[in-house]
Amino acid sequence: MVTAKKTKKRILIALSGGVDSAVSAALLVRAGYDVTGVFVINYEGKNTYGEDCWVPEFRDAVRVAAHLNIPILKWNFAREYKEQVLEYMFREYESGRTPNPDVLCNKFVKFGAWLDRAVELGYDALATGHYAKKIEKNGIFSLGIPKDRVKDQTYFLHQLSQNQLARVQFPLASYTKTQVRSEEH
Repeated sequence: MVTAKKTKKRILIALSGGVDSAVSAALLVRAGYDVTGVFVINYEGKNTYGEDCWVPEFRDAVRVAAHLNIPILKWNFAREYKEQVLEYMFREYESGRTPNPDVLCNKFVKFGAWLDRAVELGYDALATGHYAKKIEKNGIFSLGIPKDRVKDQTYFLHQLSQNQLARVQFPLASYTKTQVRSEEH
């Protein structure tokens, strides 16, 4: 009897250069997924040294990818971020309201434009270093409180659709920030 070879699930991990995304990537690699990192430019500007402000974080993300022996992509979504987050935020400020740019970024950019591109490229899911728990019950997805209640970031993800939630992973759901910072992971 011949059985079909099971292929690994392809996961695109958003690598910011920080510890949360680095540990998330390591956990996915350890779990046996086919992992690719992606560093995304959402804002273009210069730092005090005259270099693009994203360059130091990109260097860190490249180091993480090299350490984990995974490929890394670099995408530029500065236009989408400006149009869908910054411009709205400025209009709201001018109207006397205080929007939350993180909620907008997650809904329209990270799990909107980024996720769309990931799916177009054949990835099964987009993972991030958010402290959030994804729950599935009878094909319906919801967000749950992660193990680290202090770092809980579900509020920033509360506007994600069912289609978005179906294609995301949050590897840090079962970890505390202390555990993430420890050398065990």
